[in-house]
Amino acid sequence: MTPPDLAPLRAQFPALQQLDENGRPYVFFDGPGGTQVPQAVIDAFAHFYTHANANTHGQYLYSARAETLAQDARQAMADFLNAPSAEEIVFGPSSSNLVFNVSRAIGAQLSPGDEIIVTRLDHDANISPWLALQEKGVVVKFADFDVEDCTLDLSHLESLITPKTKLVAVGYASNAVGTINPVKEIAAMAHAVGAKIWVDAVHLAPHAPIDVQAIDCDFLMCSPYKFFGPHSGALWGRYKLLDELPAYKVRPAEDVPPHKFELGTGNFEAMAGISAAVNYLADLGETFGAEFANTYRQAGFSGRRLALKQAMSAIAAYERPLLKQMIDGLQAIPGIRIYGITNEALYDRRTPTVAFTKEGVATPDIAKKLGDAGIFVWDGHYYAIEVVKRLGLYENGGMIRVGIAHYNTAAEVDRFLDEMS
Repeated sequence: MTPPDLAPLRAQFPALQQLDENGRPYVFFDGPGGTQVPQAVIDAFAHFYTHANANTHGQYLYSARAETLAQDARQAMADFLNAPSAEEIVFGPSSSNLVFNVSRAIGAQLSPGDEIIVTRLDHDANISPWLALQEKGVVVKFADFDVEDCTLDLSHLESLITPKTKLVAVGYASNAVGTINPVKEIAAMAHAVGAKIWVDAVHLAPHAPIDVQAIDCDFLMCSPYKFFGPHSGALWGRYKLLDELPAYKVRPAEDVPPHKFELGTGNFEAMAGISAAVNYLADLGETFGAEFANTYRQAGFSGRRLALKQAMSAIAAYERPLLKQMIDGLQAIPGIRIYGITNEALYDRRTPTVAFTKEGVATPDIAKKLGDAGIFVWDGHYYAIEVVKRLGLYENGGMIRVGIAHYNTAAEVDRFLDEMS
């Protein structure tokens, strides 16, 4: 299969048109920390402030528009995740905020001695909230990963699951090293003992299709600003579970999902941006993903949900050769060590996020050199402190993280490799 050419989409991203002092466009390989947005998302903010800037539940036009806008955003996220209902979508200022909020509600139903399993491969947003429940006697266990290729040790994880396990918290993909975890298999392990599974899909969302029904999870969180939308967080949960959980909220707030978990006035301008980001991806799918349509139609998808699955499949196909180019190029540079899967035959088990160190060179110095050349990357631990500690890099500045998104190009990868050589 010839990967689709997504280069024309770059014109929709104003940030990608900005030039440095040498007249070169900046290279945004910082996507794992937050992606750039298309003009449609920027326009959505302006449209909200002009045509719908009000709170909800008022008896007037702008309030009604704000309410419609919020519901449209829930439906957009439900379509993106293939959720059964828009009423299962909870919005918040960030995914970290949402997991801390809802984890307290889950904790209220736990007893001393109940167990939660987390993994050392995860972002701390899917670790610290669960560790905080130790204050009430909950036991938290860590599942390990293989330091050779940074894949989750499934046998170790399974050995930790007991009849006392109440929840397994796992990342869909590692924001540090890109590993994609078999969450459907892990969900089956958890459900076998009556436990729930909480999936952090923040890092996977811009790179591959997500289907909460297919993977049979109970909760899944993601961040729209990681898939070309505004700074915000989104949580999907089974309606029955959300309905049963107690909510920490002000008394007048609605006592039904999803509203009971949304504290205070909603960020309606961000919700407008979320809808715009999802619609941008749906348009991408219709324009560039036609060859993937039949597979998803046969699985029962139609409308925007079909277009979104086409989009994410097209993105994955486009990014794969760039990932190979990046890894091959880095491996040819003396002193470089890549952390994570480097076997091309297994690239479907990782995202195009590459973490590495260079012998004898401090990671902040590498990041600074690249930044001065207009190439934006991350260095350090990027909140995946358990990963970096397990790899023995925490005290030494962590790793360089280079994240490929669908708006990056082969020429940008070459420019990066030239600077690294």
